[in-house]
Amino acid sequence: MHERYTIHDYQSIAEIKMHTMPFINKVISEGHAADMILVSEALQEKNLSRIAERIAADAQKKVVLLAGPSSSGKTSTSKRLCIQLMTCRKHPVALSMDNWYINRADTPLDEYGKPDFESIYSIDLKQFHTDIASLMAGQEIMLPTYNFVTGMREYRGEKLRLTTNMILVIEGIHALNPMVSEQISPDSIFKIYAAPMSPISLDGEIWVPTTVNRLLRRISRDVQTRGRLPQVTIAEWDSVRRGEKKWIEPFKDDADTIFDTSMLYELAALRKKAEPVLMAVPDTVPEYAVAQQLLKFLRYFQPIDLEQIPHTSLLREFVGGSIFDAG
Repeated sequence: MHERYTIHDYQSIAEIKMHTMPFINKVISEGHAADMILVSEALQEKNLSRIAERIAADAQKKVVLLAGPSSSGKTSTSKRLCIQLMTCRKHPVALSMDNWYINRADTPLDEYGKPDFESIYSIDLKQFHTDIASLMAGQEIMLPTYNFVTGMREYRGEKLRLTTNMILVIEGIHALNPMVSEQISPDSIFKIYAAPMSPISLDGEIWVPTTVNRLLRRISRDVQTRGRLPQVTIAEWDSVRRGEKKWIEPFKDDADTIFDTSMLYELAALRKKAEPVLMAVPDTVPEYAVAQQLLKFLRYFQPIDLEQIPHTSLLREFVGGSIFDAG
């Protein structure tokens, strides 16, 4: 008898996180990709709801710090968390630490003489501390916006003042670094570490590292929103990883909770977005070999139609079409 899966089968498999590439491809080929997507999204939303309830249950919590390595989905996670906090009768405000980056020309250099965008000192800590202290004191501030195309911080007239029942949700790769929160009362802070935590297995024994997911996410996003060629993103990846190990991972254990941003279907979805741009990487550049390795990983998975992905999905942050881009 031809075996078919139901949505209940996906639920049980998702719970124990024993996903393999053959199973994912079978679901897609049998026309059940939409079910797999919906269950993956529902499980993430369920976990976010639990986190929001923990935060809302403690009246002292006024600041949520959400950190994680590059391309973890921090921005979408923070905005979805805000929605869950609203259901708990809180008034959250999402802020990205990226907007406090110093101008790109002033970025500190790493030990190899290259710009170290992962360094805590790539953030204008003095201005950040001033702005957060002003907000906590009930004062109005001008909110900055970092222009990733020009590499400059801008002010576009956006203002913010905190009122009763507001919770600041601050996301950024350095959000858990003690240097960020040194002027905020520890009792008022709830810390979250967000990252892909569940790798996909190709055959039950060989696993696709979650760093591959993150690099593919970053390539897809950079081409689309930052006007960067994939070989540029690949060339920076070693520096990104060194920076993560130095500046981000040491503070992971300080988090009050960990949020898994892995998506069961994401490599099948990212294939649609990343494959064409990776194929365009010329064989004359040093990054060609990595581009070919990434293509090999992607081609294990049958592609998914991106139209099936909800516009509230974390993955939309990287493939485009996120409902949060407008707000």
